[in-house]
Amino acid sequence: MLKLSLKHSRGVTLIELIVGIVVLAISLSIITSVLGPLFIKTADPWHQVRAAELGQSFMNEILGRSYDQNSSRSGSLLRCNETGAQSCTAEANFGPDGSETRLSFNDVDDFHNFTGTGEIFSNILDLQPELSDYYRSYKLNVTVAYAGAEFGLNNQQVKRITVLVTTPTGAQIDFAAYKGNW
Repeated sequence: MLKLSLKHSRGVTLIELIVGIVVLAISLSIITSVLGPLFIKTADPWHQVRAAELGQSFMNEILGRSYDQNSSRSGSLLRCNETGAQSCTAEANFGPDGSETRLSFNDVDDFHNFTGTGEIFSNILDLQPELSDYYRSYKLNVTVAYAGAEFGLNNQQVKRITVLVTTPTGAQIDFAAYKGNW
């Protein structure tokens, strides 16, 4: 006959169980502290693509405007600072002229110090979904400055437009372009 002895049967003691739980807790906290920041970073490429779309689109809108308030809109007449023409707008006067809004901006420097969030963007064809839904947490800042000296020209012959897009994760992406008075 087989006789079982209580001395030889063995289970898990309370101390072993507590030590196991502590080891498991420590290992899980290490794993989550290492992987946690990676989850946040996985969205960065997606936000960078959206920021590139937004920055390029806004830059195209700005570059589609004329060089200066005092330049001809058709491009065939005198430009500002040419003989017989008005002088170009002083850099201290950059920004909207009077009560202009974004839709009525007619020259590049009207966008100086323009700031906005994703809610200001709409789909030009009025199709669904609204663009504002895609860019809701993005921020946009525009600066315009004379930059002709960077090219060895009269400083007022070139304007540098800088568009800074801030993603929802706080990353900042700069876009810059130059517009010449020629």
